[in-house]
Amino acid sequence: MTGPVIGIVGAGAVGQTLATGLVAAAIPERLLVVARRPSQVQGLTADLQDLALTTRSRSRVDAGDVADLHGCDAVVIALRSDFRNTAERDMRRGGTTANAPALGELARDRRGYRGAGLVVTNPVDLLARRFADVSGSPRVFGIGSNLDSARYRLLLARYAQVPPDLVRGHVIGEHGDRAVVCASTTTVDGQSIAVPLRTVLDDLQRRPALIRNGIGRTRCGPTGAVLSALRKVLGLADGVEELSVPYGDVFLGMPLRFTGGRAVPSLPPLTRSERLCLDSAASSLRDAYTLLPALTERIAS
Repeated sequence: MTGPVIGIVGAGAVGQTLATGLVAAAIPERLLVVARRPSQVQGLTADLQDLALTTRSRSRVDAGDVADLHGCDAVVIALRSDFRNTAERDMRRGGTTANAPALGELARDRRGYRGAGLVVTNPVDLLARRFADVSGSPRVFGIGSNLDSARYRLLLARYAQVPPDLVRGHVIGEHGDRAVVCASTTTVDGQSIAVPLRTVLDDLQRRPALIRNGIGRTRCGPTGAVLSALRKVLGLADGVEELSVPYGDVFLGMPLRFTGGRAVPSLPPLTRSERLCLDSAASSLRDAYTLLPALTERIAS
């Protein structure tokens, strides 16, 4: 059976780490690397070909261009424009002005694409919606809430002094300051638990900064989140993944139950407070989205 063809747009920290993970795990039959700088694409492709050979991976790695992406089963968008994020709040929205034009241009080139699009570029909830609107692609997923959820389960497991596998719980909403912890439905070893919500939220907010201050940029966590999502989106595994998808007229993170590559939203029951927080995140994203068309048209003008 022929494996999937996967494209990666972006050869920065996340793109490089993700490509390494894909080849090492031999997930794609063919991996296409696309980026703006040809020398970067050629260098990364050569390095990945060496990795495939030394690990006996079946994955074939090629340099590609945007036109080649139409033949991919899935495309992961990990592009990042050059900018210095000086935001002290809403850190993930700090890249809007820099990243939105490049993503808008890519989305225009991807019009009619029928495969799956996985958006990693921040602000992921805004840009996933923008990519879907401009490209017309029917299967667009934003990566972020699944990483938030994994971090939540890890932190709560440490608090409860149990293995992370015993924790069941979701983080939904915006991948950022307006993430919503579904504390009311969280369980540890099948039992409800009083979640130390303020402590957990503070730790979730501090964790990205901890990683950035140590190694410059988060890369391994987002890579794991993409790999997990790709397996489900491509029908290689079944299960639940928290991804950003349409919620009314915005994109928000929520649990999706995948079976054979098909996703069904599985939003857990929410308390009134959790519902209000989710609606507040939706309202904020709705307002922020009104600014994106002007930004994405800058390149075209």
